[in-house]
Amino acid sequence: VTASCCGSWSENILEYFLRNNRITTEDGAEIIWYHAANHKAQMNEALKSNAHMIEADVILPSNGSEPAQPVMAHPPETNSDNTLQEWLTEVVKSNKGIKLDFKSLAAVKPSMILLENVKRHLKCPVWINADILPGPNGSNKVVNAKPFIDTVTSFFPDVTFSLGWTTGWHPEKVNEGYSWTMVKEMEYICNELNQPVTFPVRAALVRQSCSQLLWLLKKSNRYSLTIWAGKNDNYSIEDLLYIRDHFNKSQVFYDILEPQNHEFKQAIGIKFSL
Repeated sequence: VTASCCGSWSENILEYFLRNNRITTEDGAEIIWYHAANHKAQMNEALKSNAHMIEADVILPSNGSEPAQPVMAHPPETNSDNTLQEWLTEVVKSNKGIKLDFKSLAAVKPSMILLENVKRHLKCPVWINADILPGPNGSNKVVNAKPFIDTVTSFFPDVTFSLGWTTGWHPEKVNEGYSWTMVKEMEYICNELNQPVTFPVRAALVRQSCSQLLWLLKKSNRYSLTIWAGKNDNYSIEDLLYIRDHFNKSQVFYDILEPQNHEFKQAIGIKFSL
C-alpha cells in the first residue's frame, strides 16, 4: 500500500492548517474541534461549522446484519442513521480534518478498507484514535494495542495515531492522575512507531499529572497532547492555563466543551466565533 498520496495524513495539523491559511500561528489552541459528529444532523452541522477537525466514533452495529458495515455512533448506542461509508462520502467534499475514534478492534479493518477507497480524495489530516491502555479509574475495555496499530499501519503506514487510556472521573472523590506506570507503558508502545502520535488526556486529570505528561512529550517531537473533557467533568480554566504555561503551545490541542472552551480562548486572547 503506498501512502504517497496521503502526505497530509501524517503532517502535523498545525503545519497543514497554517499552510492553508486557516490558522495564524503554530498554536494548538487555535484548532477548532467538532466533537461526536456521528448522526447525520451532527455531521451536517459539523461540515457547516468553522471547525478545523471533526471527531466521530465508529462501531460495528449489533443488529446482526452480515457482513456488518461500520456505523457512526458512540456507545451505549448500538446503531446509527449514518454509516462510515456515507460519512466519508460527505466529509471528503469538505476541507475538514478528521479524527475517527474506535471503541472496538472489530470495526477497524472494515473501516480501513473504506478509508482506502476514498484516500485519493481525502487531502486533509486524518487521525485514528483508540484507548489502548487502562488509565485513571478506567473501567471500559481497552482496544488491544498491537493488533490495532498493526491493522491501521498495514493500510496507512504513516497516518497520525491518537492513543489514549481508558479513564473515569468521580465528582465526589479525589481523582488520581496519569501515573508513571501509565505514561511509561505508553512510551514503550509508541517509541517503536515512526508516525506522529497524540495522546488524548482528560482535562480534569491533567493538572495532577503534569510531570508525567511533560516527561512523555519530551521523549519525541512526534508526540502531542489532546485535552478532552467529559460532559459532567469538573475542571477549571486555571487548570487549562496551567497546562498552557507548562507545555509547548505547538504540542497541545484542546477538544473541550462549552462554556470552558469559550472562556479558555478568551483568557488566552484567541478570537472565538461559533
